[in-house]
Amino acid sequence: MTNILDDYALISPLRHINNWLKLAIVFFGLLAGVSSTSPITPLFIALCMSLATVALGRAPLKFYLKLLLAPAGFAFTGVIIIAFFSGSGQELMSFELAGYPLVIRADGLELALLVLSRSLGGMCCLYFLALTTPMIELFAVLKASRLPESLIELSMLIYRYIFVFLDMALSIKYAQTVRLGYSNFKRSINSLGMLASTLFIRSWEQGDKLFLSMNSRCYDGKMTLFEVHRPVKSTELLLTSVYFLLTLALFYFTKNISIV
Repeated sequence: MTNILDDYALISPLRHINNWLKLAIVFFGLLAGVSSTSPITPLFIALCMSLATVALGRAPLKFYLKLLLAPAGFAFTGVIIIAFFSGSGQELMSFELAGYPLVIRADGLELALLVLSRSLGGMCCLYFLALTTPMIELFAVLKASRLPESLIELSMLIYRYIFVFLDMALSIKYAQTVRLGYSNFKRSINSLGMLASTLFIRSWEQGDKLFLSMNSRCYDGKMTLFEVHRPVKSTELLLTSVYFLLTLALFYFTKNISIV
């Protein structure tokens, strides 16, 4: 519970950069990475976003790498399937597994590398935003972009109570563990069922308390969000322009390059 993304976003030096500029950087990286036909451009985007997050945003490198492990493992699984079961062209490697022939061909490997690089580029862009911008400021930006207020308020409440219920679930599980509630498989199933039912009841009670407390404070159906206006500095604009130009140059000059 101590290492949540908002903790690092609140102390990040990049928090004080204009939020619209950060969103533009992220959306540009996502679009350029998905549109690229070569793995070089998405990998360059991933490298730039990682350096910005760790070097400029002061996110701990070890924590950042741990964040990348889970989605990267999922991406690697899909890449292996793509490499072995798609593509045509020159045969690069082949072997048999349980009597079934497995072949890696040039086109399949190229597609696998492209998918992997796009996944890494997209993940690094989203982590850059998550580790440098607190959620409350993102909600303010969403409200300023004229999205439905009911959607934004529901998102805020859901985000807030994710951590409340997670803390509650961890407390209940800890109490069950010290009472040997998970000492064997049967007890584990019973304890998990009790945890789920108790958490459901507590969630219902918490919702009633929230409704009463908001009404007692004259809630009229709207939550006030204050957006901090931060001007874009010339150095920030210069670095962003250089990043955009380098990415577009790589996008153009590597679109017909085959690395396999």
